[in-house]
Amino acid sequence: MFNSESHQFEKFENKIYLSSPTMHGEELKYIIEAYQTNWMSTVGANINEIERLVCEKVGCKYAIALSAGTAALHMAVKLAGVSQNEKIFCSDVTFGATVNPVVYEGGVPIFIDTEYDTWNMDPVALEKAFEIYPEVKVVVVAHLYGTPGKIDEIRAICDKHGAVIIEDAAESLGASYKGKQTGVFGDYSAISFNGNKIITGSAGGMFLTNSLEDAEKVKKWSTQARESAPWYQHEEVGYNYRMSNVVAGVVRGQIHYLEEHIAQKKAIYERYKEGFKGLPVKMNPFDNENSVPNYWLSCLIINPEGMCEQVRGEHKALYVAKEGKSCPTEILDTLAKYNAEGRPIWKPMHMQPIYRMNGFVTREGNGRGKTNAYIAGGENGRDGMPLDIGMDIFDRGLCLPSDNKMTEEQQEKVIAVIRACFE
Repeated sequence: MFNSESHQFEKFENKIYLSSPTMHGEELKYIIEAYQTNWMSTVGANINEIERLVCEKVGCKYAIALSAGTAALHMAVKLAGVSQNEKIFCSDVTFGATVNPVVYEGGVPIFIDTEYDTWNMDPVALEKAFEIYPEVKVVVVAHLYGTPGKIDEIRAICDKHGAVIIEDAAESLGASYKGKQTGVFGDYSAISFNGNKIITGSAGGMFLTNSLEDAEKVKKWSTQARESAPWYQHEEVGYNYRMSNVVAGVVRGQIHYLEEHIAQKKAIYERYKEGFKGLPVKMNPFDNENSVPNYWLSCLIINPEGMCEQVRGEHKALYVAKEGKSCPTEILDTLAKYNAEGRPIWKPMHMQPIYRMNGFVTREGNGRGKTNAYIAGGENGRDGMPLDIGMDIFDRGLCLPSDNKMTEEQQEKVIAVIRACFE
């Protein structure tokens, strides 16, 4: 329970961000090069080079630079042949951009609950989902906050049921699973260079594939599906999705700093982990044996016994302060008071007003309607865990300031502010 009278922390003079762009100067060189050579549109040396570099880094054969990671996911959904009213399995705890492209093509998302080990799609719930919806042939999987999911287990289940995987690696560039980079595990994969990602172009994303045919289709579709003719010939619907050579210049100047950014993010994660010792909290988890995250965002989850009462509506939240306990709302409000930015965990898709009538499957079957986690007094499953794990993580978790320009001294102050919330 934070008591402002007993803690005299000074407000940060400059805001501590969740994860803002970290620029190095080389970006400007390539932007100017695009300007001086007059290659300002959707062709040019910057685009060619970043497509080559990403293939080299990730280990895929082809990369198509697009205007956003969302555009890459849309192209993946289109390639997968999603049709009107077709049911598609999707990660539940993720950003809406993972799911919305399914709807663009007329698909109907069915949400698969999360597991505690990595906060990603639960393979047990996925297998259960195929029992309920055996007709499903496409699964959209996200790697949350830069942490790879249990992709081998998910792949085995999808292969068993004849389903393809669309891999949303937007948050996980540079992360690896069993020695392979995320972005190579899907039949179709996407990464993002949005402004807050570990490598940024201010915008932009990429479609990744090992199929030349798929790469050529995406390149064509993303440039308005123009045919090879001396005039503007169109025989199918196209999109204005190709990346600008100027944006590509920013990515080109950033990409060689990927490993440096990951090392900085890891140091932030480790300092939080050490600084929170003794508190009833845990850091966002990952599979130590099989995966190496990129540590894009450091997050924590409060143990059930450490939670004060908290209630969230659609737009506001309330909590009852209690000595020795806290909650995400109190911590985020307190950080904001001192000019530091945190964020709630992604609100699960099945809880979103736009999708709350869609199917939702837990490890015990169709969980639609059973959306109370045990910390809120809800119903538990046979193994004692909540029926709705994603909602439980959302209730108890939050994303911490993870900007790699944050100094150690600034982070120590963030840690002290959070510790004070539990006093």
